Amino acid sequence: MEVIIKEAGVRLDKAVADLTELSRQKANEEIKAGTILVNGKPAKAKYAVKMGDVISYEIPEEEVLEYKAEDIPLDIIYQDEDVAVVNKPQGMVVHPSAGHSSGTLVNALMYHIKDLSSINGVIRPGIVHRIDKDTSGLLMIAKNDQAHQALAEELKAKKSLRQYVALVHGNLPNDRGVIEAPIGRSDKDRKKQAVTEKGKPALTRFHVLERFGDYTLVELQLETGRTHQIRVHMAYIGHPIAGDATYGPRKTLAGNGQFLHARTLGFTHPKTGELMTFEADLPEIFQKTLAKCRQIVK
Repeated sequence: MEVIIKEAGVRLDKAVADLTELSRQKANEEIKAGTILVNGKPAKAKYAVKMGDVISYEIPEEEVLEYKAEDIPLDIIYQDEDVAVVNKPQGMVVHPSAGHSSGTLVNALMYHIKDLSSINGVIRPGIVHRIDKDTSGLLMIAKNDQAHQALAEELKAKKSLRQYVALVHGNLPNDRGVIEAPIGRSDKDRKKQAVTEKGKPALTRFHVLERFGDYTLVELQLETGRTHQIRVHMAYIGHPIAGDATYGPRKTLAGNGQFLHARTLGFTHPKTGELMTFEADLPEIFQKTLAKCRQIVK
């Protein structure tokens, strides 16, 4: 892979971390190993990059090349020969990664759905888009490569419908709003995302469903699909999602993670051209928490 420097004066290790998926520590390791080159030659981590420098690096291949199907309960709310729609439970990782080689949605899909697209390889068969481990709700699954390509193109064109419901801290001042702020990796914590000038464009629409004084129930619609987008955007405007230990306050509502649910999913069927829309009820813990909030404000 290659990236071209557009901002001079930054240390090489930091520039690599900002422009790639590598952490700064990993960038340092790769620079020392000589796998990261500047204009085709090795350089030190402290090298100050210049405008137009070409940074080349290798992406290590995934060591595990095969994952097993697992008989994990899966809520499949729709499927035909081209697509499926599943309701992912809170706490389930979407696809295998370091530390999560089993128990994922992909492991379950491989057991319950025999035909899955191969575009994303053996690690993410059928996966067109993702939601966080502790976010519940709807995901579209492609059962062949043609369907996958069509669904992915519709997502990229921002024509798919993805609506979420979230319980957030505080009382939002407006009933409706648009949050438009670029999102990228945080400079302070490489494991987190943040609103940053170096980030990619991100847009989230919201409107208030209910108010509970200290908390607000909102519906949110994604126009883009950045990592942790809703969580980052809501924290950015001072109303982090309840239960979000990463982007919210320590004192929050007890639950199984953030109170964020992908409730509505809509897309054009890749073969028939039919507009399909699906909804999934809020998880039980979400419903019980809302009931308690309603009792408090009575």
